[in-house]
Amino acid sequence: MAVASLTRMTVPLASDQSASNQGLLMPKLSYRFRVIFENFGVSTPRTELTKQVIDFKRPTASFDDITIPIYNSELKLAGKYHWADVTCNLRDDASGAVSRLVGEQLQKQMDFLEMASAASGIDYKFTTRFEVLDGGNGAAEPTVLETWELYGCYLKSADYGNAAYNTSEPMKIALTVRYDNANQVPNGQGVGSVIARTVNDVVTG
Repeated sequence: MAVASLTRMTVPLASDQSASNQGLLMPKLSYRFRVIFENFGVSTPRTELTKQVIDFKRPTASFDDITIPIYNSELKLAGKYHWADVTCNLRDDASGAVSRLVGEQLQKQMDFLEMASAASGIDYKFTTRFEVLDGGNGAAEPTVLETWELYGCYLKSADYGNAAYNTSEPMKIALTVRYDNANQVPNGQGVGSVIARTVNDVVTG
């Protein structure tokens, strides 16, 4: 098979849309990523959390439905938006660095010993940064392909998991993170892009 045929290994498009030898774009790979927590807990360095991440769920946006009944039919509009909680699983290391940071964050939200809560959200909220990488490492510094920044984060739950004699797995801490807003940065790369507010009287559906 001629090497040139590899450029045709994709979905054929109409001639006015793309060249016949366009090829296929390289996908982002789900195992090339890192997660950075800013202002999480009290101890430093917080990079111990980044090194012990097992998996992370990217943000999910959804909109409430607004239904307007009219005559023989109905119209549907987008209502208020919601960001779904994200989850992050961490390996619980033998030095206790991860569990210490998670415990400190929980204590910032609520002092369980003294039964005293934080005075305001700014006292305990943190920022989460999720970055998709291109696979570089060492001397070949990785390139960030996508960045999500989650603002106004706090821990909705921290599950310290279970122990079992019949497994050969590391202990885990499962975090559920709730947040106020999310952007893909730098602006212009997706959510958070500078797009002028559309005002138009053209009927589109």
